Amino acid sequence: QVQLVESGGGLVQPGGSLRLSCAASQSIFSMDFMGWYRQAPGKQRELVAAMTRSGGTDYADSVKGRFTISRDNAKNTVYLQMDSLNPEDTARYYCGARLYGNTYWGQGTQVTVSS
Repeated sequence: QVQLVESGGGLVQPGGSLRLSCAASQSIFSMDFMGWYRQAPGKQRELVAAMTRSGGTDYADSVKGRFTISRDNAKNTVYLQMDSLNPEDTARYYCGARLYGNTYWGQGTQVTVSS
């Protein structure tokens, strides 16, 4: 069982930045995959950014050039740096991890972009 705890969400003005953190209960280096997802009201959950065990990354087209996923293996933490935020980025952001074929989720953190 893997526990994931997200933090760092909040209210930010358009054009602003936030950094989300996802702390895992065990070594993230052992994870096959870790990613950040988001879900806005009335919409399906979508993958925003992902990182494989080898460090490869992938991003949704809507966030390329604005969001950056990174990790700190020593802290068992994955980050999502979000810059140039716009109202369309408003959603609840979830951290997800896959290990031995099982997928684990955090409780999410709310990001609201509004003036």
